[in-house]
Amino acid sequence: MITFDAVTKRYPDGTTAVDRLSLEAPTGEITVFVGPSGCGKTTSLRMINRMIDATEGKILLDGEPVQGIDPPTLRRGIGYVIQQAGLFPHRKIVDNVATVPFLLGWSRKKARDRAMELLERVGLDLSLAERYPFQLSGGQQQRVGVARALAADPPVLLMDEPFSAVDPVVRTSLQDELLRLQAELNKTIIFVTHDIDEAIKLGDRVAVLRVGGQLAQLAAPKTLLSEPADDFVREFLGRDRGIRRLQFVPTAGLPLRTDLTVPEGHDGTADEPWLLAVTPDDRPVGWISKDRPGQLEQFGTFLYGQDPLRSALDAALLSPSGHAVAVDETGQVAGVLTRKALDQAMMEAADG
Repeated sequence: MITFDAVTKRYPDGTTAVDRLSLEAPTGEITVFVGPSGCGKTTSLRMINRMIDATEGKILLDGEPVQGIDPPTLRRGIGYVIQQAGLFPHRKIVDNVATVPFLLGWSRKKARDRAMELLERVGLDLSLAERYPFQLSGGQQQRVGVARALAADPPVLLMDEPFSAVDPVVRTSLQDELLRLQAELNKTIIFVTHDIDEAIKLGDRVAVLRVGGQLAQLAAPKTLLSEPADDFVREFLGRDRGIRRLQFVPTAGLPLRTDLTVPEGHDGTADEPWLLAVTPDDRPVGWISKDRPGQLEQFGTFLYGQDPLRSALDAALLSPSGHAVAVDETGQVAGVLTRKALDQAMMEAADG
């Protein structure tokens, strides 16, 4: 567990970056620091590994004050990931990942074997191990950065806006990869971001900071969205806070209609205004309108029982029928979530 006990960081010019910050980051969970520029997110993170020293207060790592630990020793026991990975350009990828094990005195073979294991774990092809950082894409470099931080198997991982410099598609992939790794490794992670969507997706708990380094609210994402502490938190979360709440409503158990599918090539004649054309192996092809028989319209899908209600709403909005197509893990149609059933589910979500 990481504990901030009335921690303040004040610079010689009188600027207060962090003001009496008190919170706990539980062992084995992801705690996200989020807030506007100037709120002390990165400063707070860097005080944990003493890249910056606190002016007042204490930071405890499993009950031991970090101020009493030699900084190099402290840092070798804490993984650290930053924007654009921060890799050594003159070292091959495998040696970048093996950096901390080398410093800890591991043999070259043991350190490199560990590096290769981690490159595979973070989803990188092992053929990249002998390349240099400039030969990798931004997303690949960030994966290497995560692998390097995990190389000595540290209990704590600090991540300072690690995915902010990559495009949205790669960013989503990296977020998913982090969640997958965390499910396996159960590290204590402090993650800094300015993106509230990223905070809500990744955090077990989210700490919203005000400008000046004051804690506005610390809560689980679902609680944060449903019960913001004040106007500052409410405004920071944004006007689509209600839509974000649907991220925590499951689709398991939602009623599906299985009588709206027809074979591909159907002429669309039926009492129903919309029918879903499917292939012989039950994969969706498109919607057929009663008013436009024979013409296939676009459709949206969600993974039934695994995707949240927000994904089902998105799927419905992508379809002129207003219905969402529920599919299973193989991509086959499980049924159709009608607009009526979706409206009912959202009403129930609004009622809590």
